[in-house]
Amino acid sequence: MAKLTKEDFISSLKEMNLLEIKELVDAMKEEFGVDPSAVAVAAPVAGASADAAPSTVTVSIAEAGAAKVAVIKVVKEITGLGLKEAKDIVDANGVVKENIPTAEADEIKAKLEEAGATVEVK
Repeated sequence: MAKLTKEDFISSLKEMNLLEIKELVDAMKEEFGVDPSAVAVAAPVAGASADAAPSTVTVSIAEAGAAKVAVIKVVKEITGLGLKEAKDIVDANGVVKENIPTAEADEIKAKLEEAGATVEVK
């Protein structure tokens, strides 16, 4: 028996009605033990999730470090908050900014680390 090419197989599918295609899928399930429609749908989704990076992240302070005053000043500058609010964030090892692009998070992380803080990006 001659081997069918992909183009031949697709052209023969175009000639089938919906009931015949369903019977073909059922026969493939029985023969190979795999649902071809599930494989076709799952493959692109799996590939997309593996390549996708988070579009937004949260920057928080893990530890203020020895230069706490410098870190408070940087948090105040980044957030636009008052001195007390910025101090509260630093004291609580809290969130500096959330749901921001990764590029902005990298810039904020660099500023905070330069001031002496340990930073987490999630």
